[in-house]
Amino acid sequence: MHLRLMSQEDVLQVTEIDREAFPTLWPPANYQRELKNGLAHYIVASNEGEESQAIPEKGFAGLLARIRQLFGNGPAPPEEHYIIGFAGLWMLVDEAHITNIAVREKHRRQGTGETLLIAIIELAIELGACLITLEVRASNTEAQKLYAKYGFVRVGLRRGYYTDNREDAVLMTIEDVKSAEVQEKLEHLKRAHAEETGTSLLTKKEL
Repeated sequence: MHLRLMSQEDVLQVTEIDREAFPTLWPPANYQRELKNGLAHYIVASNEGEESQAIPEKGFAGLLARIRQLFGNGPAPPEEHYIIGFAGLWMLVDEAHITNIAVREKHRRQGTGETLLIAIIELAIELGACLITLEVRASNTEAQKLYAKYGFVRVGLRRGYYTDNREDAVLMTIEDVKSAEVQEKLEHLKRAHAEETGTSLLTKKEL
């Protein structure tokens, strides 16, 4: 797995992953616009040597794949550009807000989501964040456990936050991310996860 900042050539695949991960959310995110947004920053995870084999027959992702087949170079993107997941944040002064973390369904439960979480936290710190926040569905207890593992603390509840079913969102925050305690914990977790997955994380030179 390789991590890098999102580029124009990634937009179609990122949109496909977004629609697969968040099919009921409307309107869909516009990642072309996000790339032009100075507040927005995105990381993609790619698998070298892997191609997308099948084109979905139905839904928004299927439509995008068929468009790529008609106007691109066939259904499969170049191997080095096969995106398996992405994460994004908005940087507001010294506060980073994680907007989304999504992974293709067939690549879930393999550590990719955790890798992206580590990378987006590190990116936020490199961009000067003192505080990192995110929202997570109240029913998504597994994600809440992962965020808690990396120091996120529940600080509030947004009632009826999700437009598809009016589900509440749990607001979670890491405060003072530049503190020695937070940095030490993140470094320890990052090393342990990298050893477990063999992942190469984003570096300052790639920002």
